[in-house]
Amino acid sequence: MSERDLMDQEEIHSKVLRAGRRTYFFDVRSTKAGDYYLTITESKKFTHDDGSFHYKKHKIYLYKEDFEAFRENVEEMMDFIINEKGKEVISERHQKDFKKEEETSNAEDSNSSGSFTDVSFDDI
Repeated sequence: MSERDLMDQEEIHSKVLRAGRRTYFFDVRSTKAGDYYLTITESKKFTHDDGSFHYKKHKIYLYKEDFEAFRENVEEMMDFIINEKGKEVISERHQKDFKKEEETSNAEDSNSSGSFTDVSFDDI
């Protein structure tokens, strides 16, 4: 089998999803027997102090016999997240005025203890 035939066998269908520093690749590939399976690759870009960069990749191989259970689990987890937290994105990156709960409670604690700004001279 020529190299071109091997490439054709490997690259059946692809889709790319860019999401900030992450890129997801969804690729349909072919087994030696001619059946199809799915690979999902997460590629994340990391930049070094000198400006150079590298990518870290993680790959999942998903075969047809696992499709239904995989889909059910992903849908269940996504539904759980949406039901618990809604569709709005809550993060430092997406909201400029976002404050972590710890930061908010620490700020409130520091204001309530040891602050003399609320003292009136009439109290002296």
